[in-house]
Amino acid sequence: MVRKYMETYSVRRITEADFGCEETGREGPAALLLLEKEDQGRSEKHVEMSEKEIAARGITEGKRVCFSERGELLNFIRVVAAVLREDGKVFATVRGYGEYKGWWEFPGGKIEKGETPQQALIREISEELTAEIKVGELIGTIEYDYPQFHLSMDCFWAEVVSGELVLREAAEAKWLTKEELGSVKWLPADLELIDQIRRRL
Repeated sequence: MVRKYMETYSVRRITEADFGCEETGREGPAALLLLEKEDQGRSEKHVEMSEKEIAARGITEGKRVCFSERGELLNFIRVVAAVLREDGKVFATVRGYGEYKGWWEFPGGKIEKGETPQQALIREISEELTAEIKVGELIGTIEYDYPQFHLSMDCFWAEVVSGELVLREAAEAKWLTKEELGSVKWLPADLELIDQIRRRL
């Protein structure tokens, strides 16, 4: 399912929530987060969390966060992905690191400050795969809650216009027909795109 773009907040301040009280009944120390909504209204919200959860989710002052569908506060990561298309096939890569090592995904990466999604995609593919691409139509924005963070992923059709696809970071890659799209183990967020891609190949 392609979900609506999430409301995001900026962590303005993190302070101690227990104020020196030792008899709170908590298993560990808690902190109070002051969140500022990223819209014209600049509304504020206070959220109390355990310091352990804050550390596990990588939440620090100045970072962007959002609320999951279950109401949990998650670190917010915005990325972009290219669905490279050629001769009725799409290009997929295997993640070579981290918790999801060995899972398949569409190549791309984080959007840096000041970049448009299209600019970020051109840069990321150049860095990861050495090729120059032309970015096409937006397929959709996937909003997905991983256990420790929320991923917002803009996914575009794209095509190689110059150079060869050389793997600099991925462990493996291949071109897949629409019949082969279900033959690999996709990352959960990327999996949400597959039916739509299959219909349009």
